[in-house]
Amino acid sequence: MKTYVVGGAVRDALLGLPVQDHDHVVVGATPEQMIAQGFTPVGKDFPVFLHPETHEEYALARTERKTAPGYKGFVFHADANVTLEQDLIRRDLTINAMARGDDGEIVDPFDGQRDLQARVFRHVSDAFAEDPVRILRVARFAARLPDFSVAPETNQLMRKMVDAGEVDALVPERVWQELSRGLMEIRPSRMFDVLRECGALARILPELNVLWGIPQPEQHHPEIDTGVHVMMVIDYAASQGYGLAIRCAALLHDLGKGATPPEQWPRHYGHEGRSVQLVEQVCKRLKIPNDCRDLAVMTAREHGNIGRAFELRANTLVSLLERCDGFRKPERFVDMLRASECDSRGRTGYADTPFPQAAYLEAALRAAQSVNAGEVARRHASQPQRIAEAIHAARVDAVSQVVNASRSEGGPA
Repeated sequence: MKTYVVGGAVRDALLGLPVQDHDHVVVGATPEQMIAQGFTPVGKDFPVFLHPETHEEYALARTERKTAPGYKGFVFHADANVTLEQDLIRRDLTINAMARGDDGEIVDPFDGQRDLQARVFRHVSDAFAEDPVRILRVARFAARLPDFSVAPETNQLMRKMVDAGEVDALVPERVWQELSRGLMEIRPSRMFDVLRECGALARILPELNVLWGIPQPEQHHPEIDTGVHVMMVIDYAASQGYGLAIRCAALLHDLGKGATPPEQWPRHYGHEGRSVQLVEQVCKRLKIPNDCRDLAVMTAREHGNIGRAFELRANTLVSLLERCDGFRKPERFVDMLRASECDSRGRTGYADTPFPQAAYLEAALRAAQSVNAGEVARRHASQPQRIAEAIHAARVDAVSQVVNASRSEGGPA
């Protein structure tokens, strides 16, 4: 019986990156032997055990056989005769198919160290094609290791998988799981580069895929291409360390431009409304969590208004705050401002350009919040039908002071 650390822990250690989780493979053992040594069985599809002290996962070396379409269509076989190399050959990439023994020696039967040095993602064997989740994983790894490229033969294999309909068998929850993890990496745009190159993005997110090649007005968008702009926006969000909901909103905010009639290009009048419909469609299909969905919908609807904030009257600003439920959920409103700032700065030459609209609207929100709605309601208790109107008017008066102060100080008009 021998144990090895495998996969990501070995890869990250060789890259000099922090190692977060240790996965172990056990060779030459039976489930009964593992239990006798105090390990707790937890695996449903194949034997996996928790160490009695560290609680890290230890899996018996296993082989697998494809029996049905999709990523669940496998039969696993584990026994004491399965070798370490047989276990490693079923893994996705050579850089993930290495093991380290208790003596520190690296077992690398598929030249993973070579591909680490060359900064290449390369599939281990043709068994890669049996699991469509591996396409998403490669794309996610690209977002985490942005200086790596996909080997031509691996990209060709992924394209064949897409053409064969394997990606269509992915369940929405798993697609979102991988996309959300990739969005939280250092350069999310690389994930979408990889998915586009193999054709998978057109299958899992066609609303996003169509944005490449759609022009925008050059005076506002020097990068011109809408798809390029969206990638710059999510990378800016990542550079600021923003959370998943903001990154998701940044990704989906301009979907409506993909539905603009070509005769209207490069203008996209009314794209905000079209974006809302498409964001709701994507979120429903991929079962995106409510917090991400709500912020994405609100950002798609309002990012144009945020950009024009200094042009809006106090009454319009208060209506914006009310429409966004800013008084009950001020943190979400501020998150929308951050997503809108990503939209503004995610343009060629604009990464360091000030975005005073955020501070201005936060000041407007604070002013409106200073109104004691309960007191206003009591003053109009004899006319309850006027309470909402009176609260709105009081908030407008408060926000007017912010608007007037900004203009008197020479702020944007």
